[in-house]
Formats: sequence, C-alpha cells, structure tokens
Amino acid sequence: MAIKEILLLGNPMLRKKCEKVKDFSDPILSQNINDLKDTLQDFRTTHGFGRGIAAPQISFSKQVIFVTIDNPLVLINSKIIERSKAMMMLWDDCFSFPDILVRVKRNVQIRVAYQDESGKTHTLDAKGALSELLQHEIDHTNGILAIDRAIDSKHIVLRSELKKISSVDNQSYIL
Repeated sequence: MAIKEILLLGNPMLRKKCEKVKDFSDPILSQNINDLKDTLQDFRTTHGFGRGIAAPQISFSKQVIFVTIDNPLVLINSKIIERSKAMMMLWDDCFSFPDILVRVKRNVQIRVAYQDESGKTHTLDAKGALSELLQHEIDHTNGILAIDRAIDSKHIVLRSELKKISSVDNQSYIL
C-alpha cells in the first residue's frame, strides 16, 4: 500500500505487452492492486483528474487495471470481446503524459471479459465514458499509448494551450 512513481512517456516499460495474471493468491498481486488504488487517488488529488490506472504505469508488468467512476473496479486479464460500430471522438489524457491531450477515436460501446481479484470471470458492457476509459487502460496493458491513437499529429496538444484556445476541453463527440 503505497503511492508509486508513474512511468512517463519515453519509458520503454510502457511499450511492453503485459503478462497475464495466473496466480490470484500471490500477495504481490494484492499489494500492487492497493498501490494502483493509492497512486490513482494521489494523482487525482494532485492533478485534479484521473479515473483509472494500469499496472504497467507503476512498473508492474501484469494485465491489471484499477478504475473508479462510480465505484472502484479491478479488472485482471481484461480483453475487449465486442465493439460497437459507432465511434466517438474525444480529447484523451494520460497519467504518463499529464500535460498533453490527444484527440482520438474510440468505440462508443464495448463488452469486456475480465477476471476479478479471486480469478472469477465476468463480462462488463460499457458505454460512453466507461467505454473510453476501459479502452485506454486495456491499451496500456498491451503496450499501446493514447498518443499512438492520435487522429493525426495536429491532434496532440499541450493541455494549457488547448484551454487557452478552446472551451471544449475533453468533450467527446459521437461520430
């Protein structure tokens, strides 16, 4: 249970595909889940935003995600098994490059298969903000960053500059 350093853009660990969790009784797994929770809460307090974090962002190369929108949720070995054809466009941000926003397209709705902390398998239907968040965090466990999903190079901006020129900061649009 500790606040961990968040790896930043350029760190090669962020580009590695994470290993699946096989041993759900491993105390290191439980410790890292608590570290994800503590690190997320600290980031939110410090930066004023943040809804989820993936294990590779704190140097734990396993397929573990911690998100909180309404309630905290741990997703282990998560995989997107269905995607809507409808897409949304939004400004995405990331703990690993907190001063940068990236315009991306994401599926409006997805279905995710995952395991909980005890190893039990679940599915989750997510739409809107939760869909976008889970796509972002699952990408992290596959070594993919939001910056890789930029619509083009003109859609990578400093947060401070976008706020100066636009009142639509972080709004999403269904395409």
